[in-house]
Amino acid sequence: MERESLVIWRSPVQTLYYCTMQLGCELIRAIKFVLSNIARFLLLLVLCGLVAASFHLEGPHTPYTEVLSSKFSWCLYWVGLGVLSSVGLGTGLHTFLLYLGPHIASVTMAAWECGSVDFPEPPYPEQITCGTGPATTIDLWTIVTKVRLEAFMWGAGTALGELPPYFMARAARLSGQKVEDEDFNELDELKGKNDLDIWSRAKLAMHTLVQKAGFIGILLCASIPNPLFDLAGLTCGHFLVPFTTFFGATLIGKAVVKMHIQMLFVVFIFSKHHLEALETLISSIPEIGPAIHAPFVEFMDKQKAKLRSGGKQGGGGGSESVLSKCFEVFVIGMILYFVVSLVNSLAQQYYKDNVEGQKAKKAK
Repeated sequence: MERESLVIWRSPVQTLYYCTMQLGCELIRAIKFVLSNIARFLLLLVLCGLVAASFHLEGPHTPYTEVLSSKFSWCLYWVGLGVLSSVGLGTGLHTFLLYLGPHIASVTMAAWECGSVDFPEPPYPEQITCGTGPATTIDLWTIVTKVRLEAFMWGAGTALGELPPYFMARAARLSGQKVEDEDFNELDELKGKNDLDIWSRAKLAMHTLVQKAGFIGILLCASIPNPLFDLAGLTCGHFLVPFTTFFGATLIGKAVVKMHIQMLFVVFIFSKHHLEALETLISSIPEIGPAIHAPFVEFMDKQKAKLRSGGKQGGGGGSESVLSKCFEVFVIGMILYFVVSLVNSLAQQYYKDNVEGQKAKKAK
């Protein structure tokens, strides 16, 4: 049986079995790591206990701890989504498309409709409604400033998600072992070839850039949407690039440069005049345009009414319900795809480390 054919839709029982075994191996490794650093973890546990006690005890500090707790939970939520988006286990969950992008779009539309970004807190950020204050001048940078914290935390999470390949390659190099990654090991073979496809050329170019340009090369690779960035982490770990250099460049690239590009793009697209242009464009589509235009306008009008009425407007009309359900189905589909990919990846990793490893030892 080949490792690539070990997927849940072909061999469900075997794939789930190997996935469970790999999870058990990872759990054992985690327990060993905790036991080997027991003093540090006990200190961390005590500190967490003291912080938790300060949050639950009543006193003059209570209003501040409540605000701090709310902000910390909000930031942790976006960091977690960022990690899920880039963690190197099969395929990442595209949380920008599913969560951060829609949040930025909602804030953008609300800012133009309300004439302000001073939304009442609460219910913001769980729900966006217009405030009662005077309208202010709305521009692109005002909206970007409103969502910068969420975007930065999501970007920082994506940077954290790039650390496992770096540490894996670094540990392998220090222990004298080979990096267990097919794409990385394939790079040496690609260097001697001339007839390479675009994908292989991109891999080789990024590997060379990171290796020779150091901090600047890592920063450039992290500042654009880059599905090959795992290779950058593996390259940096293999050549023992200092952690501060790799993570510093990755953090700046992903949480500052790339996130501002993505934020500006979403805010630009969902600004009032561009949505009006989209309405006109939809209505001009031959044959199907009028059929799509009416539900789209109705949906946008209901969203605006909700902003003005504090979210109490309407009983969930037909067009709104259909669009909401379509998005929910899309989100569920993406999450299921991520889970299935994760299960396949864990099962294949166990098969590679144990089944194929044992066969190789017997062959010797």
